[in-house]
Amino acid sequence: MAPVLLHDLLTATAARAGDRTAIVDGERSFTYGDLDRASAQIAAAIVHDGALRGDRIGILLPKSFHECAAIFAVSRAGGVFIPINPVLKPHQIAHILKDSEARCLVTSSAEARKLIDGAGPLPGLQIIAIDDLGEGMPVATPAAGIGEDLAAILYTSGSTGTPKGVMLSHRNLLAGTRIVRTYLSIGAEDRLLSILPFSFDYGLNQLLTVVEQGATIVLGSFQLGDQIVSALAKHRITGLAGVPTIWAILTKAAPALQKTPLPHLRYITNSGGAVPEATVKRLAAILPATQIFLMYGLTEAFRSTFLPPDQVARRPTSIGKAIPECEVFPVTADGRRAKPGEPGILVHRGPTVSLGYWRRPEDTARVLKPNPLRAAHEGADVVCYSGDLVVEDEDGFLYFVGRQDAMIKSAGYRISPTEVEDVLMSTGAFRQVAVIGLPDEWVGQKVCAVGVALNGAIDTGAVLKQAAATLPGHMVPARIDVVDVLPQTPNGKVDYKALVAERAMARAT
Repeated sequence: MAPVLLHDLLTATAARAGDRTAIVDGERSFTYGDLDRASAQIAAAIVHDGALRGDRIGILLPKSFHECAAIFAVSRAGGVFIPINPVLKPHQIAHILKDSEARCLVTSSAEARKLIDGAGPLPGLQIIAIDDLGEGMPVATPAAGIGEDLAAILYTSGSTGTPKGVMLSHRNLLAGTRIVRTYLSIGAEDRLLSILPFSFDYGLNQLLTVVEQGATIVLGSFQLGDQIVSALAKHRITGLAGVPTIWAILTKAAPALQKTPLPHLRYITNSGGAVPEATVKRLAAILPATQIFLMYGLTEAFRSTFLPPDQVARRPTSIGKAIPECEVFPVTADGRRAKPGEPGILVHRGPTVSLGYWRRPEDTARVLKPNPLRAAHEGADVVCYSGDLVVEDEDGFLYFVGRQDAMIKSAGYRISPTEVEDVLMSTGAFRQVAVIGLPDEWVGQKVCAVGVALNGAIDTGAVLKQAAATLPGHMVPARIDVVDVLPQTPNGKVDYKALVAERAMARAT
C-alpha cells in the first residue's frame, strides 16, 4: 500500500529493512528499527501530554537522531510538526511557538532552559524533554488521517518582517519526496550527507527521501570546507545538497577537495539561491565524474525547477525547467503567459503547491491564486505566484531576473529587510535605516545596512554587536554604511533599487 501520511514512510521501511542503517549521527549509527522505536516513544509522550489530532508541535533540537525521530513522531501522534532552527534567538523561537499556537515543544532540557531564560515563560506550552523520556511508556497507535491533512508548518521570513508559517500537507511532502527522488535517481544504496537544517524545506526533503528509499543519511554540521570533504570521503557519500555558501567554501577554502578522491560522490545539488557561473565551472573541473544539478524553489511550492547536468555547461545561469509532475510558466502583470524573452512572474502548478500561510488569509491570497491560464469552467486550479521575475528562452529554459519584493537571499536563508531594520532602529543610533542585499560570491547576497545617524557619529561596531544579541548570525549585517540621506521614491519611501545601485557603485570605486 502506498504511503499516505508522513510516518507511513518510516513504518513501511522499518518493516521491510529494520536492520539497515538509517542515520549516522557523529560516531553512532542507528537502524530503521531504532528510528521507528524512538519515533513511537516520542509519539507516546506527545499523546500522553494530551495532544489531539491537528495540534501544532514544535521541535527544537540540534540536528540529531532524536530530531529525525521527533519529526516522524509528531506525524504518528496526529500532530503538525514545526521544526525550529536552534540558531534562532529565543524571542524568534517564542514568536514561532506563539504564532503557531503550539501545544507542545519537543526539545532537550538544555534548549528548554535557554529558551525560557531568553524569552520568559510560555504559558500553556507543554515541554517534552527527550532526555527525560522513560522506556516504559506504552506505544501510541498511529493516528488516522488523510493526505490532505496539515502535516507541517515551516517558518520563513516574509517581506512584512514577521516570519510566516507555510502550511504543508502530507500529500505535499510525499509528492516532494517522490519527485526529487525520481530526477536524482535516489535509491536504497545512496548515502546522503545532510548539512542543511530540517527547518529548511530541502533539508527536510533529504530526510524524507532517504527514509522512503531505505537509504542512509549522515548528519553533519561543519564550519570548515575540509571537514565537509573529510566526511564525504569517510562516509562514502553519494549525494550532497547545499546552498551557494557551501559551494563557495568548497571551491575557495577547501584545499582538500582537489586532493581527496571522491569516487562515490554521484551528484551534488544546489538550492537557496543562484550559484555564480565561475563556481559552477570550478566544481565541474574539480569533480568531473560528479553530476551537478542546479535547482530553484520556494517553500510555498517546494522545488519548482531543475537544470539537468547535461545542460549545466551550456546554460550555467539557467534555473532549468519544471520538476516532474509540475508545470511552471512566467505570467505578465496583465495575466498573460509571457512570451520567450519577456519577463514575467514565475508561477508554479502541481502537487507541491502548499496550503498557504498559517492564520494569514490575506498573505495566502497574494501568493495562491486561481490559475490565470485556465477558465473556471475548464476546472481552474490554484497556483503559486513565486514573486520572482524570470524570462524563458526559445527552448523553454528559464532564467532568474530578480525579486519583485525586497527579500534578501543569503546563504540559503530568506531574510526580511524589515525585520533587520527594526532591530537596528531599536538601538537608538539611527534616524532612518535601510537593509539591502548586495551580490556576493560566497553567500549569494550579503546583508548590508545603510543608515542616517540620529545624533552625530555612529559606532558601527557597537551597533553590530548589539544587533547580534538579537539576530541570528545570518541576519546580522556584514557592514553598516552611514550616509547623510537615503534615496527616496516620489511618494517619500526609501528607494531600495536606487540604494542597491548606489552602494554597488560605491563598492566598485
